[in-house]
Amino acid sequence: MKFRTAGLGLVALVALTGVVFGQQQISENDKQISAHAQRLLTEGRRIFRFDTMGSESFWGDALQLHRAIAGEKNGGVGGGLSPKAALSVGLKVDADALPSDLVAQIKAGKVDLEDPATTLALLKLNAVVGVTGIFDNGRLRSMGVQCSLCHSTVDDSFAPGIGKRLDGWANRDLNVGAIVSLAPNLKPFTELLKVDEATVKKVLASWGPGRYDALLDKDGKAFRPDGGQAGTLIPPAFGLAGVSLNTWTGFGSVPYWNAYVGTTQMHGAGTFIDKRLSDKKQYPVAAKSRSAETRNAPDQVTPKLAALHFYQSSIPAPKPAAGSFDAAGAKRGEALFNAKAKCSSCHVPPLFTEPGHPLHSPKEMGIDAFQADRSPTRMYRTAPLAGLWTHQKGGFYHDGRFATLAEVLEHYDRHFKLQLTDPEKVDLMEYLKSL
Repeated sequence: MKFRTAGLGLVALVALTGVVFGQQQISENDKQISAHAQRLLTEGRRIFRFDTMGSESFWGDALQLHRAIAGEKNGGVGGGLSPKAALSVGLKVDADALPSDLVAQIKAGKVDLEDPATTLALLKLNAVVGVTGIFDNGRLRSMGVQCSLCHSTVDDSFAPGIGKRLDGWANRDLNVGAIVSLAPNLKPFTELLKVDEATVKKVLASWGPGRYDALLDKDGKAFRPDGGQAGTLIPPAFGLAGVSLNTWTGFGSVPYWNAYVGTTQMHGAGTFIDKRLSDKKQYPVAAKSRSAETRNAPDQVTPKLAALHFYQSSIPAPKPAAGSFDAAGAKRGEALFNAKAKCSSCHVPPLFTEPGHPLHSPKEMGIDAFQADRSPTRMYRTAPLAGLWTHQKGGFYHDGRFATLAEVLEHYDRHFKLQLTDPEKVDLMEYLKSL
């Protein structure tokens, strides 16, 4: 077939065919899409890591937590929070934010990690992951928090708790309750929950590392009926692309949870609307405080939800290191996962959750309904499994009730009558660690 090119130059021919030397020409629309995606990725990363969304009005102005961090010697109250103490409650330090001279001093043992003034210096460098210090003439006058406080950690490449950022990883070392308990003013909690300060501190102390209760300010359920703590494990924020529902009980999508957390848990100045939380029986605290429809002006959360969602959806589940699992056993485990053990009927590869509506009743799962009944869904979500190896600390399921993968498999084997042999369970564990 011959093209009639009379009167047409090469450029015009290229424009008509859309081909340049065998490669498809990038259209203007495609260029706009690519540029838009890159803007969202860059902006979403910045928001995830550094944007307080106006939360300093709560953590600083209301709780005055910054004063406890600074300590009396630095214009605050009490003994202050040293870097050593900060690391002990799970706060992380971004090694890439440390100037080379400071790195050399730390390595030489010339930096006092017992001095709260060193913590202030790290805050000035914006090196404390998920926490921003707001300074005025060198004095810490307020502070705010970011998404990365709970949903990032570091690789410990410099020292335990100090290293390069790992966005999306669940910080299972973070003791939110212990940190909040340091605040000089807990009235925002005592007045909302109608309890005394000692009770608030008892509840905060019950969570322990890696747990947080994002519903306490909605239903007021501080403890389980059996007296156990009511918090849930901090989940990872990676591998979410294609996953339809998030949170342990499937409250809503990623943007839903970002709005919920950004506005009602980080206490940013945002807008959050969910009329389900107006149910006086299920959510008495929320109904009274009218938090089912929260609006702030100016809104510092809603304009950031699109970029934040895009960035989180772009974070892949990390792959395990070679040698961290038995490859031959994992291969056998994969066959079991997709057949005899029936895992893939719910944890559908490659999402490893159910496409569509991934919710199950407590009865189906063979567990109690306490946490499910705190959700409008009254169900539990099929959790994605990719990257499972990164968040084994603290246990499994929403509340860490199963300490090990072996205990999880024992539960499923018993509940679903799978009749797995011990070697088969070992192979399944190796496969789960390989995801």
